[in-house]
Amino acid sequence: MEGCDCIEPFWPTDELLIKYQYISDFFIALAYFSIPLELIYFVNKSSFFPYRWVLIQFGAFIVLCGATHLINLWTFTTHSRTVAVVMTVAKVATAVVSCATALMLVHIIPDLLSVKTRELFLKKKADELDREMGLIRTQEETGRHVRMLTHEIRSTLDRHTILKTTLVELGRTLGLEECALWMPSRSGSNLQLSHTLRHQIPVGSSVQINLPVVNQVFSSNRAIIVPHTSPLARIRPVQGRYVPPEVAAVRVPLLHLSNFQINDWPELSAKSYAIMVLMLPSDSARKWHVHELELIEVVADQVAVALSHAAILEESMRARDLLMEQNVALDLARREAEMAIRARNDFLAVMNHEMRTPMNAIIALSSLLLETELTPEQRLMVETVLKSSNLLATLINDVLDLSKLEDGSLELEISVFNLHAVFKEVMSFVKPVAAIKKLSVSAMMSPDLPLSAIGDEKRLMQTILNVCGNAVKFTKEGHISLLASVVKSDSLRDFRSTDFHPVASDGHFYVKVQVKDTGCGISPQDLSHVFTKFARTQSGGNQVNNGSGLGLAICKRFVNLMGGHIWLESDGAGKGCTATFVVKLGACDAYQQPPALPLVWPSHASSDPSGPVARREERGMSNLKPRYQRSI
Repeated sequence: MEGCDCIEPFWPTDELLIKYQYISDFFIALAYFSIPLELIYFVNKSSFFPYRWVLIQFGAFIVLCGATHLINLWTFTTHSRTVAVVMTVAKVATAVVSCATALMLVHIIPDLLSVKTRELFLKKKADELDREMGLIRTQEETGRHVRMLTHEIRSTLDRHTILKTTLVELGRTLGLEECALWMPSRSGSNLQLSHTLRHQIPVGSSVQINLPVVNQVFSSNRAIIVPHTSPLARIRPVQGRYVPPEVAAVRVPLLHLSNFQINDWPELSAKSYAIMVLMLPSDSARKWHVHELELIEVVADQVAVALSHAAILEESMRARDLLMEQNVALDLARREAEMAIRARNDFLAVMNHEMRTPMNAIIALSSLLLETELTPEQRLMVETVLKSSNLLATLINDVLDLSKLEDGSLELEISVFNLHAVFKEVMSFVKPVAAIKKLSVSAMMSPDLPLSAIGDEKRLMQTILNVCGNAVKFTKEGHISLLASVVKSDSLRDFRSTDFHPVASDGHFYVKVQVKDTGCGISPQDLSHVFTKFARTQSGGNQVNNGSGLGLAICKRFVNLMGGHIWLESDGAGKGCTATFVVKLGACDAYQQPPALPLVWPSHASSDPSGPVARREERGMSNLKPRYQRSI
């Protein structure tokens, strides 16, 4: 080694090599300058690239590298110090920028590696989107089939047509080999095969309703896959060797159906179900898809709704037919009732004419006969005839009035009348009869009671007479008092009841008439029946009172016609009774006062009550002929 010269001697410059280096540095510089231009163009055109500042830094690094190669062209020959300084500055800048770029690449390499992960994520999202789009298309297809099936199902309201159409459309839409419907039997203990698509098995087959597979279908509101060997799947005959098909089953709620059976379906509650069984073709690898099962579930619900609508329609049609039959029967009954009313009115009119004429003759002749010389026995018999005749005439009048009141043909005869005279006339009828029974009678009219009023004088007098007549009839001893007054406006609310609502007005006023007696009274249980026609009450001695039971019933109807209210009060049997009624009358002006009429007052009203005059006054009560008297 000692004799070795390790230092290579200087090689003289080869102009050809220098020329090649010169040309290479020129093209390197040109390439370095073109690359940044391309990067600048890319950055300007790309609006989503996330590392623009890295590209700019990398471009600066390339430009500086190109600058060093460009400056290096002047170093191949003798050059000045300035060229050396520029060359040194360019290389120092290139070193700084290159180191910064290298460090920055270390920082962004993880981000660049994550681009692959993002690509995989986007691809996964794209696959999910494709699946969702496929699902949407499947749902749209399912919806289209559901709308089609619903349209076919609801095109009729016949229940058997609905079920048959459902099986046919499901078989065509889903490509089924068989489809059937199991309906609950009348007893509800088993399910019977009611409808099939291919009719491969006769209807009428049955399975027990308590089978596990049946309970499984009933307990789920979704379509489920059942074994092809289950009793529900026996909807076609077994044929040799074949690939077992998949069978789906879904429950069908039977909502508010009546008479629902294969031929005569029984009435079922809202918790009853039918089962629809659907079988795919055998000898195929086809399986049930989720969207097909969803289609079956929706169709089952639509069938349930259609069946309920059909049942409601059938029930409404039955109700309509029943209503029409009832209307026909009611119309027939109405016609018969109208004919009966006309026959009754004709009969009463004939009776009124044919019976009153001889009755009036009997009463008149009996009255005249009493005024002649008769033996006591003869007088007693004539008085009995006269009393019976008067009672019969009164009964005829009451029946005629009640008949007119019930058929609505009775109308009030409104006119201006002397109100005070009505009460005096009533007293002129009541006092002689009361004198026979040795009863004291008093009447009192309040000072504010108008002299005249507008209303039906005859019906008002008849009502007062009936009430006073009852007081005289059911009183053996004591007294009877009559009080007439005007009801004040602020007191009207005291008389309100469920069927009486008095309202004060300027052109009307309410008159209150109260009749008290010390007679036999009325028991509390009989008070509610006193205004019922033909009803009779019991006296204090538990004896049924005589009478037709029409007087108070007619009074109540007269009072109602006059816009009033009537009621009775009694503390019990043997404690007397108070009858009160309120009627609505019209107020009349001074120029509407009725003319003064000749007054007739029986001067012998206080004479012997057993004389013929008292008996004539008693007869006058039945005739009810109005006469005007002075104040009592």
